[in-house]
Amino acid sequence: MKTTFFSLLIIITIIIASCKKKDVNEELQPTPPPVNIPTETGLLTYEPAFPPADEPVTFTYDATKGSSALKDLAGDVFVHTGVITDKSTSPYDWKYVKSSEFNKPVEVTKLTNLGNNKFKFTLTPKQFYNVPAGENILKLAMVFRNADGSKEGKNTDRSDIYLPLYNKNELNVRFTNPESQPLYLAVPTVKIQMVGEELVVVAVASKVSNLTLQLNGTNFGTANDAVKISATAKILTTGKQTLSVTAIAGGETKTSSFDFVINGTVVTEALPAGATDGVTFINGGKSAIFNLYAPGKQFAYLIGDFNQWTSEPAYFMKKTPDGNRFWVQVVNLDAGTEYAYQYQVDASLTIADPYCQKVLDPWNDIFIPVSTYPNLKKYPTGKTSGIVSVMQYNPNPYPWKVNNFARPNKNKLVIYELHLRDFIAKANYITLTDTLDYLSNLGVNAIELMPFNEFEGNDSWGYNPSFYFAPDKYYGTKNNLKAFIDECHSRGIAVIMDMVLNHSFGQSPMVQLYFDASVGKPASNNPWFNPVATHPYSVGYDFNHESQATQYFTKNVLKFWMQEYKIDGYRFDLSKGFTQKNSGTDGGAVGPWGEYDASRIAIWKNYNDYMKSIDANNFYVILEHFAADAEERELAAQGMMLWNNVNHNFIEGTMGFTAGSDLSRSIYTTHGFTDASGLITYMESHDEERMMFKNLKYGNSAGSYSVKDVNTALKRQELAAAFLFTTPGPKMIWQFGELGYDISIDENGRTGKKPILWNYKTISQRKNLYAMFAKFIKLKTKNDIFNTSNIQHSLNGAVKTITLKSADNNVVVVGNFDVVDRTANIEFPQNGQWIDFVSGSVINVSGTLSKTLAPGQYYIYSSKVFN
Repeated sequence: MKTTFFSLLIIITIIIASCKKKDVNEELQPTPPPVNIPTETGLLTYEPAFPPADEPVTFTYDATKGSSALKDLAGDVFVHTGVITDKSTSPYDWKYVKSSEFNKPVEVTKLTNLGNNKFKFTLTPKQFYNVPAGENILKLAMVFRNADGSKEGKNTDRSDIYLPLYNKNELNVRFTNPESQPLYLAVPTVKIQMVGEELVVVAVASKVSNLTLQLNGTNFGTANDAVKISATAKILTTGKQTLSVTAIAGGETKTSSFDFVINGTVVTEALPAGATDGVTFINGGKSAIFNLYAPGKQFAYLIGDFNQWTSEPAYFMKKTPDGNRFWVQVVNLDAGTEYAYQYQVDASLTIADPYCQKVLDPWNDIFIPVSTYPNLKKYPTGKTSGIVSVMQYNPNPYPWKVNNFARPNKNKLVIYELHLRDFIAKANYITLTDTLDYLSNLGVNAIELMPFNEFEGNDSWGYNPSFYFAPDKYYGTKNNLKAFIDECHSRGIAVIMDMVLNHSFGQSPMVQLYFDASVGKPASNNPWFNPVATHPYSVGYDFNHESQATQYFTKNVLKFWMQEYKIDGYRFDLSKGFTQKNSGTDGGAVGPWGEYDASRIAIWKNYNDYMKSIDANNFYVILEHFAADAEERELAAQGMMLWNNVNHNFIEGTMGFTAGSDLSRSIYTTHGFTDASGLITYMESHDEERMMFKNLKYGNSAGSYSVKDVNTALKRQELAAAFLFTTPGPKMIWQFGELGYDISIDENGRTGKKPILWNYKTISQRKNLYAMFAKFIKLKTKNDIFNTSNIQHSLNGAVKTITLKSADNNVVVVGNFDVVDRTANIEFPQNGQWIDFVSGSVINVSGTLSKTLAPGQYYIYSSKVFN
């Protein structure tokens, strides 16, 4: 079966300048007046039509066009702007940026509000940017924004906006219709789609000229002694079309042209057997099948290194009989070569492959150090725009050393949550691997890496994901990541991946494929995303996890990392958001959102069952859920593990404010759980304020005893850790908590870079805290008593106690969280000798032991020597 559809696609805009033929009398001719024909009405209009660097240019920004993020903005619009000069090394190498303060209002860059979402600005480039003599401005580069920089007006593909400048003494010619998008390489938007349709073409010249319009080499319009030409071209054939305008004035000739394609028949044909999503290599890597899921779209092209980034008929994609997929087979590939590629969909959209395992980012890759990612493929500047995909048949397979890793028992799991950027200065896998001795000596048996699949930008926590099969290059190569995981496994350390599937961000091709730019939201027909989030605290664009397309995609993502990278578990960010039960997005919706939700449970059971089918070997499924206990109990009964945030209570305790320091929720039975393995308790995470920061800033005091004293505060962290690690169940610590890290979460902005204070390792009291964390972790992981279900506790007062019982050992933990002495009446489960874990001393107990505890003092007693 074949379906016929005629359509059009732009290939590229080309400017060709011939040699100037100078007339001997030219210098005596009067200079023609400036051509002040406004440009096409679009995202960015400007006059004059050929602005020079040393004269005023006025541009008007239409906030309803392009990314439309500033549409109907109540406040002022500012332009973040610089210039591309003849000394710029790339389209992203802005020079003489007017202000570096992107998140503050800068008066000199404020536009005049014309009403109706239009804003105007006038400047003289040389003066405004203060560009020195001898340096030529080629383009103005700009991003429009609101006062705090939280919203950005860009091109439809979210790239920066460019305005070209011209040499006023030279002849120039360009099209004003079809309208051009203000990309670095301006791309005309031709809207005709069928053979037989007509295209109105308008072009202007910078001098009075003889103008000629041609379609495929045939004239269809002329204008003599004019600065503007307008004519109508009729499309007569399918295939590549070349539209050009030529201006001749005073012996000088300039031509501007661009190519577009009127497609022929869209062939309907089944996807070849064995072809998977994305790229499937065949014939030993000499051929590849490209497969794009895009239901409802009309046509697609594959462009890339293999066809000079042009929309050729051989790369016009076939459509599957169900209308959901486009595919094409490419031949004559070199199996050892990396190829960059994109899809062009319905003439108006160019996207990367959602399933690609590597991308090239024109805006951020230039900041990746060569030492982190050597020999990174260069971006195809001048051939395309936006994110591009990369594929290679055989890219140096990693030789795994450990193929039979035994994951730690869930009840003995001690997770170290880590963010590469803020843990080591080089922020790469190679250095992290070299730093593993520090974590091995601490005794943790799992590392949870904050998100490391491709996210927007480089400097990020990673919760703004865009590509789900590609490791973010800012941290290193694929094999660097695999080597890190392999080395962790050789040390008995599991690696847990922080996975963000509640939402995605605007660079995601799945967002871009179905996006309503007029409202700045995913379109209602987007197969994966909700137009509006169904719950509070959502950022980016909200996945619809009841959609079959989303479930299919999610399962492919989960399977990929489990098999390709030997990941040992996932921590799912904002797992409570996996629901279509609409609780609203404002503050009042938080309570209803957390109520028992049977549909959300069904979604998570489905995903959990799938992960078990891939790997039943104690794979960790960890949810940042924070829902009703009844819901969490049901999920835990399926083997899932729930984050248990006791940060507030632990901080109140270490600060010495005991009224709010009830630690009872650190015990799994208070949640109604029947098994401790379902609850991962922590007193710090990336999302919480640092305990030491609050100790030092707000700590309580009595007499000469003050929690604000750094050594006192560190000892109270030791007290808290004693209670964290002795309660049954898995635990988590946030990086450098073991050294008493005391920089606020809000330093340099909540998600901004934090100081990396490895010098804390050399400070005596902080070294001691690290040593005690290591002792507590070893205690927990080496002794089964800390897995017992026989627990008694009193954790809501100033003096807190935990009693653990088992057949061969008993443990009593007692501590004073007050800032004054307290008397503890300690009930021991048996008389006789008890060993103090910290000092090693032995006490004899007969009945209740009454003991005065100094502020922050604690004991861990056991009835037998620990392993």
